[in-house]
Amino acid sequence: MTAKSVMVLGTTSGAGKSWLTTALCRYYARQGLKVVPFKAQNMSNNARVVAPTLRTGVSSLPPEGANFPWGGPAENWVAQGEIGSAQYFQALAARAVPDVRMNPLLLKPEKDTQSQVILMGQINAELSRMEWRGRSASVWPVVAHALDELLQENDVVVMEGAGSPAEINLKSSDIVNMRSAQHANAACLLVTDIDRGGAFAHLYGTWAMLDDSERKLIKGFVLNKFRGDAKLLAPGPQMLQDMTGIPTVATLPMWWQHGLPEEDGVFDDRSVASGAVTTTVAVVAYPRISNLDEFQPLKNVPGVRLKWVRSPADLAGADWIVLPGSKHTSGDLAWLRARGLDHAIATHAGQGGAVLGICGGLQMLGEALIDPHGIDGNAPGLGLLPVVTVFEEGKTVRQRKACFAGVDGAWAALSGVTLQGYEIHHGQTAQHPALAAAGDKASAVMADGLAWQNVRGNVLGLYLHGMFEDPAVLKALFGATVPTLDSVFDGLADYITEHFAPGVLDGLIR
Repeated sequence: MTAKSVMVLGTTSGAGKSWLTTALCRYYARQGLKVVPFKAQNMSNNARVVAPTLRTGVSSLPPEGANFPWGGPAENWVAQGEIGSAQYFQALAARAVPDVRMNPLLLKPEKDTQSQVILMGQINAELSRMEWRGRSASVWPVVAHALDELLQENDVVVMEGAGSPAEINLKSSDIVNMRSAQHANAACLLVTDIDRGGAFAHLYGTWAMLDDSERKLIKGFVLNKFRGDAKLLAPGPQMLQDMTGIPTVATLPMWWQHGLPEEDGVFDDRSVASGAVTTTVAVVAYPRISNLDEFQPLKNVPGVRLKWVRSPADLAGADWIVLPGSKHTSGDLAWLRARGLDHAIATHAGQGGAVLGICGGLQMLGEALIDPHGIDGNAPGLGLLPVVTVFEEGKTVRQRKACFAGVDGAWAALSGVTLQGYEIHHGQTAQHPALAAAGDKASAVMADGLAWQNVRGNVLGLYLHGMFEDPAVLKALFGATVPTLDSVFDGLADYITEHFAPGVLDGLIR
């Protein structure tokens, strides 16, 4: 094991673990170190597709267009698959190629009591059916092996915990917090959200509920999302250090517009781009929304307001309505109908308003969802595109580049634009044969059934995620450029350099 490991733990979910981990990845990468992120287990419907990657020390390259495994021994390759979006962005911040070892276990909630389990990038049906505590014991050897490989291949592994490391009802089967920290002998930071109140109690209580061997790994406390004069915190930090022996190494001011996509939860209006609003984009926030992070760039486009919608009244003033991805398409479609959003969306489209469906949103826009294998559920669609979706047992997971053909109406600016994105979906969508016979034909505006448009030209659906992350798309639709992710990562690194006590970050890896 050659790498030093640094781990970000939190007193609660939402304390700031993901963005701080991302900032640390860029901070250490800027020192010329070989850095990768790691999170043993993530629960999120925000996922990215990573390509197969060549293991360290293997020099052969794959033939153009070949599939995994690409000739040669399979052990030379880390397979393609899904990882949490947070770890994907952390890898980019670390200037590393994202791979499935960085998030070996991903749980994608489908219902309140059911999740799809992704192990090393691939769906594992057996684990999906397994009880949670038994699952943790079963997957730990795989998780530990992935972590060991990353430790052997890199200079620094920046690790992220989940929730709190001190949940006593879960601790015996918790593999993502202190078990991972101890396995890697990680230098740990414990971050809390001071904006919620009770920050010192959160920090002390979390520390107090850890075992002695675990406490020794905690090297510093971090107060996140602070508003006001830091002098007002005294004598709290010193009193906390007197009780625990652990210093508060950073007080991070509230920062709404850092530019990093949120891992979970929706954005708020405080993060709207400055300037007069010229386009209001209303994204329907149904319960099983997925890949919402792909809308982050819209927040940075001048004149665009990104608005989240959960009722017909929320659609007032919307120029575009977007139906995003869904982890349970038929369930979210039923949710739409229960709230009357189906009629509101149909009215908007009927009046010529622009409607966009992405992945599950595309499936909802069609005439019907047909599910012969019990994957998602049968349901009538919204009927705004004359297409039908049939769910298949296999799941399409791949990166993809495709070009828009001739697009009409509200989306005409996309004509000829090449989009780099990714697919994560069950099912395939095709023209509804009976409607075609009656003269109602959808236009296939991208090869292989990836995108469809109605005759009027105001309703567009596509399977590719990442549309608004593509600079060519933003330029075509808005005539705008937005800050690159690389500049966002540098901004995060600059921020922690400014606000951490001198020498702390370098000391964590000595």
